[in-house]
Amino acid sequence: MVGGAAPSLLQAGKGVAPFLFSFILLAIGAGIFKPNVAPTIIDQYEHQREYTKVLKSGEKVLVDPETTVSHIMLIFYAFVNVGAFFSIAVVYIEKYHSFWLAFLVPGIIYILLPVLLAAMYKRTVRKPPQGSDLTRFIKITVSALKASKGNVFSATLWHNVKPSVLAERGSHVNYSEKDVDDARRTWQAVQIFLYIPIWNLNDGGVGAVQSNQGAAMTSNGAPNDLLSHFNPLVIIVFSPLMAQVVYPFLERKKIKFGRINRMTFGFVLATISGVIGAIVQYYVYETSPCGYYASTCDDVSPISIWWQIPNVALGAMSEIFVNVTSYELAYARAPEHMKATVVALFLFMTALSSALGEILIPAIADPTLVWAWAAPAIALFVQTVIFWWRHRNVNDDAFMTYAEDFEQLNHENESIEKDKEAR
Repeated sequence: MVGGAAPSLLQAGKGVAPFLFSFILLAIGAGIFKPNVAPTIIDQYEHQREYTKVLKSGEKVLVDPETTVSHIMLIFYAFVNVGAFFSIAVVYIEKYHSFWLAFLVPGIIYILLPVLLAAMYKRTVRKPPQGSDLTRFIKITVSALKASKGNVFSATLWHNVKPSVLAERGSHVNYSEKDVDDARRTWQAVQIFLYIPIWNLNDGGVGAVQSNQGAAMTSNGAPNDLLSHFNPLVIIVFSPLMAQVVYPFLERKKIKFGRINRMTFGFVLATISGVIGAIVQYYVYETSPCGYYASTCDDVSPISIWWQIPNVALGAMSEIFVNVTSYELAYARAPEHMKATVVALFLFMTALSSALGEILIPAIADPTLVWAWAAPAIALFVQTVIFWWRHRNVNDDAFMTYAEDFEQLNHENESIEKDKEAR
């Protein structure tokens, strides 16, 4: 990217090939790296089941793994955005110096990362590769679909392929009841991830709509895409606040703010963010010398670019509730050796949203930019209602399950059923 942005290459129109080559390399690197980050970080927390702990005060408390993992992921997400916040400096370098330097500065940071990882290697908890559960997962899924004749909404979809049920019918399989429950929980998480693309379209708007809006506003020398880079700053401030203050306060007050409730709240924030974007765009059109062709006008609206802050801030806050919770769900509900795969499915939904934004770029133009904000917000509002109604039961579902715990729970459920039959 540094080479492709050299002034001589740009002037000669030959910077495209180096840029595309580096872009593909970056995509491959991200595909290898990103799905493994969250699972590796959560693996560092070795107490992933509830346990009792005696405080210095002598009080005995129960340590909840879900609360702890949520805390870890909030801090992780804040650190991710410390790096992203660096992009604000890059925006100014690009505007006032050059593109090649704008690529070089973060490139230096990239080069330092393997050195840091090597230095920390011996201090990390490392789980050796043990193959993938993907083959067994696919087998269980296909068997369940066959047994239900393709009806994915069947109440007995997963019950039909339980080893105990198949054994009563004279069939024996090489997977356990826990494996079937893992498949069910994984597909439940994947269904939740299907709501991510529409939400993501409301986090900063579709395509370059936010930059188009900023270009039509009074900026006083600030780059028109500056405000979109304030997203990391809000997350850096808000993530530790949620981890250290808000969530502990809710715990003390015995207020359960479950996974689906958190994601629903994030969707609501993003919906409000989209509505604010539409309102600001409306007033930009109304006050621009060029009216509803404001983004291509030589003159700008008197409205300050800083009016984009509410939209940016609410979108960033929504990420803390949606993205962080999605990482938790992907880790907790995936089979033991499929955690990175399920995280990759979540990241794929984010990539799908970006691809959808690219497809919609031709429609992101004057005089319909108000609808470029409003339409995704309306879609997200409808989706949020459906999301909460369909998945609210996941709030009370077990966070993580283990083979021995699952078998014990299964035996308890069987005993309860037998008692009911006896009565």
